[in-house]
Order: sequence, then C-alpha cells, then structure tokens
Amino acid sequence: MKLEQVIEVNKYPINDADFQQKCKAILDRDGALVLPNFLSEIALKQAIEEGKAKQNLAYYSKEGHNVYLKPSDADFPVEHPRNRQVSSSKGCITDDQIGDSSPLRTLYNSTDFRAFLATVLGEEKLYNYTDPLSSINLHYASEGQELGWHFDESSFATTLLLQSPEGGGVFEYIENMRDADIGEMNYDGVAEVLDGKRQSKVLEASASTLVMFRGRNAMHRVTPTQGDITRMLVVLAYNSQPDVTLSESARMTFYGRV
Repeated sequence: MKLEQVIEVNKYPINDADFQQKCKAILDRDGALVLPNFLSEIALKQAIEEGKAKQNLAYYSKEGHNVYLKPSDADFPVEHPRNRQVSSSKGCITDDQIGDSSPLRTLYNSTDFRAFLATVLGEEKLYNYTDPLSSINLHYASEGQELGWHFDESSFATTLLLQSPEGGGVFEYIENMRDADIGEMNYDGVAEVLDGKRQSKVLEASASTLVMFRGRNAMHRVTPTQGDITRMLVVLAYNSQPDVTLSESARMTFYGRV
C-alpha cells in the first residue's frame, strides 16, 4: 500500500509548504494539532481489522504512578502532589507485532510523512527507536481502563485514534502546567487538578484522527473507557536524535518483555 492510499492526501497535502506552516502555527499556538479523518477508509478498515486480530497478543498492565512519572521522592510526604498516586491501565502490542504490509507501517516509515512531522514540530529530522518494540505501539483500553494524569517525558507525541469507545476515553489536558526545562514543577497547580479544582480542556477526536501533542509541560489524562467497544489508539513514536533505545526497565514496564 502506498502513502496516497493510506491518508487523505487531497484533504491533507502534507508535502505542501503552506499547509505544513499552517499546521506548525496551530501546534505552536495551541500545543495540539488535530487532523480528523486523516486515514483513508480502506486504511482505517485494515488497521482496525489488524488491531482486533492481534488484541489477544497485547500485554496488559495496571500501575500506580505519580504525575511526573518518576520514582517517589522521600523529601515529600506521600500525599504531596510530587508523590500522589494515580492509576493507568491498558493493553499494548508493539512494533514487532505490526505487520509488514500494515498501513500503520506504511505511514510510520514514509519519508514524506516523517518530513511533514519534522517541519510541524520544528525538528531537523525524526528517527525510529532502535529497539524492536517501541516505534509503533497500538494501545487498547477496554471497559474501565484509563490513563491517569501525567506529564510526558518526551517533547512531543503523535497519535492516531483507530476506534472510539461507546463512552469515556476522553482526552483531557491543561497546557503550560509546568516548565520542565527550568525545573518548575508547579506542585500547587498540580494539586488543584488532582483535587478537581481546575477546569481542563477536552481534545475532541473521533476515529481516524491524527493528533500531534506537546505533553512535556501539559498535564493530561484519558478518562476510563465505558462500554463494550475497545478504544484503540496508535502511538507513532519518533526521536529527534538517532540511535535512541527505550530502556529495558521501561520496556518491561510497558511491554512485559525486552
């Protein structure tokens, strides 16, 4: 399958410089870029079929973690925002389980798509993970599964929603909640969010929506899935530097293997 068969190129001319700059301006302004109906109907259908066929291969994890995705800090009380625990649970299949002919692999490996992302993100070039598991991940969230409030460790994330649940599975975020580069963690603001005292924004996304999101300083979560339809979301993971490998401890945590 060629790239023009995978994405709606008439709607999203990713090689067009004006379109690229328009997308970059939106991402720079809002911290998020949402492109609905990004996949062609046939590519979406094939990706969902592959996801359903391989769901039995998924590694399911449920873990408690703090918002900062760091080990607890003994300098702070257990109930301090630095250490307070939230819950995340999901299933995941990894890059080595995605088929060679999958439209997801065509999209991920496309030099045109990668160049589009790099321009929008303001990166010189984007690279695969060098380990065999981390580049393409397909996440499953069944009834009651969720992602708790957190900040991303990476500066950007690119996701593709394949299947929406009957209810729940809502992406909520609050931008500019910290400044990780200067070490400002905004514990008071994080406490307000965890206590339900601060209003979050909702990122609206239906099936076939591509999202680029800057989550390093934006606190975000995905609410628990409701109903019998599994939420399926693809994470297309790139790095701004070559030869990056996700640590073995992280791979064990997220994938149950290295």
